[in-house]
Amino acid sequence: MIVGLSFIAYIVITIAMTIWVARTLSTNGYVFLVEAFGARADLAQSINHMLVVGFYLINIGFVLVALRYGARPIDFPGAMEYVSTKVGLVMLVLGAVHFTLMYVIAKYGRHSARYIAKDGVFAR
Repeated sequence: MIVGLSFIAYIVITIAMTIWVARTLSTNGYVFLVEAFGARADLAQSINHMLVVGFYLINIGFVLVALRYGARPIDFPGAMEYVSTKVGLVMLVLGAVHFTLMYVIAKYGRHSARYIAKDGVFAR
């Protein structure tokens, strides 16, 4: 019984956290993307949407795969440790992925935006 409740708590917490973080990053990251892609709002919006979809896929996939690993709890304190460890691991991995993506976009976004004309055709 405690194992099932732990699994449910883990999934509910991480899915809710995923939705909240994705919305926050999408809303606040838009300005960063517009700047990174040379004031191309249409390009920034498209990339923002693709990043949100990728974020959902990676996060939910990782959450579901990670559900299999770890010692199963046998009592309430063990269940609390189980859920907090799993949620903490998800947060650490996704934070690392997020900062890596920000670095890549900041480094290469402005460079690639120079080659995209207003009509979306690549130009030099």
